[in-house]
Amino acid sequence: MTRLGATITPEGIRFAAWSSSARRLWVSVFDGEGNRELDRMELKPEGEGVHALFVSGLSAGTRYGFRADGDYAPERGFWFDPDKLLSDPYAIQVDRPYAYHWRLAARRNEGADTASLMPKTVATALPTVPVLPPLFRPGGLIYEVPVRAFTKLHPDVPEAQRGTIAALAHPAIIDHLKRLGVSAVELMPVTASIDERHLPPLGLSNAWGYNPVTFMAVDPRLAPGGLTELRDTVAALRQAGIGTILDLVFNHTGESDRLGPTLSLRGLDNQAYYRHQPDGRLVNDTGTGNTVACDHPVVRDMVLDTLRHFVRHAGVDGFRFDLAPVLGRVDGAFDPAAPLLAAIAGDPVLTDRVLVAEPWDIGPDGYQLGNFPARFLEWNDRYRDDARRFWRGDANAVGALATRLAGSSDIFGKAAQPASRTVNFIAAHDGMTLADIVAYEHKHNAANGEQNRDGHNENLSWNNGAEGETDDAAIAKARVNDQRALLATLFASRGTIMLTAGDEFGRSQQGNNNAYAQDNAITWLDWAGRDKALEQYASALADVRRAMPMLSDTRFLTGEPVDTSGIPDVAWLTEAGVALSEADWNDPARHRLVMVLSRADGRLAVMINGDRRQSIFTLPVREGFEWCPAIATQTVDLTRPLPGRSVSFMIERQSGRARAGKGS
Repeated sequence: MTRLGATITPEGIRFAAWSSSARRLWVSVFDGEGNRELDRMELKPEGEGVHALFVSGLSAGTRYGFRADGDYAPERGFWFDPDKLLSDPYAIQVDRPYAYHWRLAARRNEGADTASLMPKTVATALPTVPVLPPLFRPGGLIYEVPVRAFTKLHPDVPEAQRGTIAALAHPAIIDHLKRLGVSAVELMPVTASIDERHLPPLGLSNAWGYNPVTFMAVDPRLAPGGLTELRDTVAALRQAGIGTILDLVFNHTGESDRLGPTLSLRGLDNQAYYRHQPDGRLVNDTGTGNTVACDHPVVRDMVLDTLRHFVRHAGVDGFRFDLAPVLGRVDGAFDPAAPLLAAIAGDPVLTDRVLVAEPWDIGPDGYQLGNFPARFLEWNDRYRDDARRFWRGDANAVGALATRLAGSSDIFGKAAQPASRTVNFIAAHDGMTLADIVAYEHKHNAANGEQNRDGHNENLSWNNGAEGETDDAAIAKARVNDQRALLATLFASRGTIMLTAGDEFGRSQQGNNNAYAQDNAITWLDWAGRDKALEQYASALADVRRAMPMLSDTRFLTGEPVDTSGIPDVAWLTEAGVALSEADWNDPARHRLVMVLSRADGRLAVMINGDRRQSIFTLPVREGFEWCPAIATQTVDLTRPLPGRSVSFMIERQSGRARAGKGS
């Protein structure tokens, strides 16, 4: 397709937009502040829906927007209104944040021109960066970061920089990431977004960014320095050995339902850019009011151009796709061989990029865990739920936990795939924090202004009151112990793992499990009040994982010997050190488990006591070897009972060797 957007040349700028049904399109050019419209010039049809115009004398920094005219019949999917200034879908910079105003959603002839309310697209020429191999490899640690909330309260980051992408390159932040063994940060959406219309009257704003207007421009609130700020931060993280994954939203836009604002795609070609029911109503497979038509060739090209844009101009390692089944829907039905998914996986620029799918949406047959193409890692909510059920004390939970620890072959072992594509996590941005899982049995979302109706009702969480204990210190200790157990379980899991920023030091959202609208202390990480002991424990777990490659290995376990010793790659044992029998696996009350992982370079034992009672654990002993604690600060004496609700790591070493700490 002819290149769309604003193409800058030494002689001027070529403006191009696509619409299959608009009768006329214009480009509006504004003054240097983006306030006064200087000229409005009509684009010329060039065929195949492309409308373009070359304007001589213009240069980088020009502020502009598009307008379109045609039929206005919302009931039939036509929303053309030349009074609506439209952002270029290929915008790579906007001059101010988007802000909701009722006039943006006014019907044709019911509201004034919206140019004064809209950010202007800034024509920008960007240098390319070397496309280097991704630093992240499957099996590493992904660290999910809400950019603004992450550093908003960080005392070491300069105040003017807090809450921005640039803050992620601060030495204090990089040091923290390195101590945790982070392989890649996964930045929650950084592209320009708009608040949902119901939030401003409540005095709230969208803190997560999952409501984009266009797909390429970074939000000025998160990156005052534009894409250059993102590029420089990615480079600084790479210098520290940390990759960058962008969480992108291609499933819907902030134009919402039929009552939503007209900002870009709706005004250019609503019928083509969004999916519709046969009667003309918008399809809502996303729960946000609209669903992007990712099976349309123009949309497919726009998505691919966006991904290439962030690789070529920012150097990112890869992408996480929000509500990813939408990208694979063809005529409404999910198809793992969908043209867009195939194009992403096979694109020359994207061929080695990290691809992570959130494998569900709310549309028909929307739960697609395990069904994405082999190039995609997938968020594994089955891991999340089974790990929580085990530590909550549910019956019949030990077998499911073992399956999740081993890489979820029941989900990802299809078609004889040799390796797991799981992304294991216990908590994510969407849901309760790790600390809240063990402190709140039910959600507490009243602050969201929806009478606690929003968010998941079943969180598989518990209020750990230490068996009826009323002493605050005892309750706090019990909850920290549970957080340690959950963290240890995550770090002991085969395959890729994901930790949400702040869960390593006990961040809380006061029980709010849908804090998208809380751009305040509910979501801002409390660095001054963090649990430093818990943070140090998480760092020690990271050291064990780095030192023991069998944990990050993504290959499925077979139970077969790893070498001539005859020792299998995994053994599942009772606390007595004997193989679990079928009766043990099916014992509904069993909450103890030992996983012994073996490779040619050593063995690691993970002893899990999910019972509240302490217990003696026994490990199989080989002549000439001994079991040593894997964490220097963790005293493990196999002659004494291990405490209840705990996870312990032991490394097998040759007898007589010095016991090295921290898994080294």
